[in-house]
Amino acid sequence: MKNSILGILAIAAMVACKKNETTNVNSSADSTAMTAPADSGMMSNDSATAAAPSDPTTKTSLSDQDKMFADAAAKGGMMEVMAGKLAAINAESAAVKSLGEMMVKDHSKANDELKKWAMTVGYTLPTAMDADQQKMYDDLKAKKGKDFDKAYTDLMVSDHKEDIAVFKKEASAGSEASLKSFASNTLPTLEHHLMEAEKAKSAVK
Repeated sequence: MKNSILGILAIAAMVACKKNETTNVNSSADSTAMTAPADSGMMSNDSATAAAPSDPTTKTSLSDQDKMFADAAAKGGMMEVMAGKLAAINAESAAVKSLGEMMVKDHSKANDELKKWAMTVGYTLPTAMDADQQKMYDDLKAKKGKDFDKAYTDLMVSDHKEDIAVFKKEASAGSEASLKSFASNTLPTLEHHLMEAEKAKSAVK
């Protein structure tokens, strides 16, 4: 009698174990099947949300005047630095070489300040000169000695007259406070450049 009872209990225990194993396997399989796509779906949604750019909201706060000025200042600054470096190589006059060195130093500093401003407000500045500026640079690069000195000083005088007008317009008509401040603070340097460029131009005639 005892043996038969023990045997029945043992069989019942085995059946219960098998049932539990089956239930666990099925439930773990179900949970795996459910969680995998749900997680991957959530990850893609999360990454899409995380990747959503915040820049456009910042950019829209800039007026057309601010954007035009920032682009012009960035491209003009690049040209001033590149042309100044040419002066150190191709110029004959010591005054022109000195002018070129001043342009490289001062415009590199201004360019860095403009880049810091752009990073702060989330604005993307141009990374290359426009076609007209590139042509002027290429023409200048082909000259040497006195020809270079005359062409370079002519360019620096005309270019800085234009720069001063552009910077004055931003200082008075711009909307973004820190960009207006950059324009105002850079004006005295540009005016000094124009004066030195006119001196150098007179010296090489």
